[in-house]
Amino acid sequence: MEVKIKNKMILEDLGYNTNFENYFNENLSSFDIGRVISEHRERYIVKTTENEFDAEIIGNLRFSATDRYDFPAVGDWVAISEFEENKAIIHAIFPRKTILERQAVGKSGEKQIIATNIDYAFIVQAIDNDFNINRIERYLTICNASKVEPIIILSKIDLIGKQDLDGILEKLQKRVKNISIITVSSETQDGYKELKSIIKKGKTYCLLGSSGVGKSTLLNNISGKELMKTNSISLSSKKGRHITTHRELIVLETGGIIIDNPGMREVGIVDISSGLEITYDEITELSQNCRFKDCSHIHEKGCAIIEAVENGIIDKASYENYLKMEREKKHFASSVVEKRQKDKDFGKMYKNFKKLKQKNKNSKM
Repeated sequence: MEVKIKNKMILEDLGYNTNFENYFNENLSSFDIGRVISEHRERYIVKTTENEFDAEIIGNLRFSATDRYDFPAVGDWVAISEFEENKAIIHAIFPRKTILERQAVGKSGEKQIIATNIDYAFIVQAIDNDFNINRIERYLTICNASKVEPIIILSKIDLIGKQDLDGILEKLQKRVKNISIITVSSETQDGYKELKSIIKKGKTYCLLGSSGVGKSTLLNNISGKELMKTNSISLSSKKGRHITTHRELIVLETGGIIIDNPGMREVGIVDISSGLEITYDEITELSQNCRFKDCSHIHEKGCAIIEAVENGIIDKASYENYLKMEREKKHFASSVVEKRQKDKDFGKMYKNFKKLKQKNKNSKM
């Protein structure tokens, strides 16, 4: 998708900064610079200040990759060279400033990159029946682990009355503290002036949320154009039929960069203890008063967390959500260890197989 800008685009408009520039000058100065704006089965669209290229990675980069992290992702800065009109080769990936990630769906012990080099995350939740504070806390946790600043956006506020909206905000603010919350309606345009005012030129924002919460509609309203296609609202569920099928980075004419994502049904927790500590800072702080240093906060006598829940200091639903994500984190960590051992065992078996094959070959000579 070509973005037309009246003034000539510079790299800073795409989110480039001094750290990327220093790395480029020291390691990659013989190449051109671009940012990955979309990915389609290991083929990439890379945007530069003057063009967009259909790009693929160089063979050496592919063969040296040990896992999915070694391949480009949407948001990455890459070193490229053009080999024919509008086609390019990706030679290297710049070190990532931030990585938003979750547990890969259906793949034990593996992570999936959502997007890279993100400054802010818009956590979008529809205010109707889809509203779920537990899910918001999950998104907050992956943002906090990635050092990405979260901003909560409650959409479709025209579907409920002011009194109900105030009640929801009160419940949310009781569990989620010190996080900006913006309420918007695509029907009445309420909240969009405030939302647009916080989008800064050269900063990258990532839309996070389930299918049908209105992420693409939100992006269209922010830009003032139909950048992303949306379908009509279902009369039975009152939910938008979400049709975003891949991640895409959009450069806004007014400044700012937004990455739209397909809806995520699952937000699996990985090894992100720091993320949990920040999201549940109240639990983290109170845990210092537990009787035992290795307290699990589940059944121990003298547990300050259990006492705080019983006394209403900590919200019970938030506490239960914390325990669930803590279990997921530990399960993911054990799955990683198990996977590494299996890979190691397979490597040994393959090495022994090659030795035996060479031995049999030599004996026949």
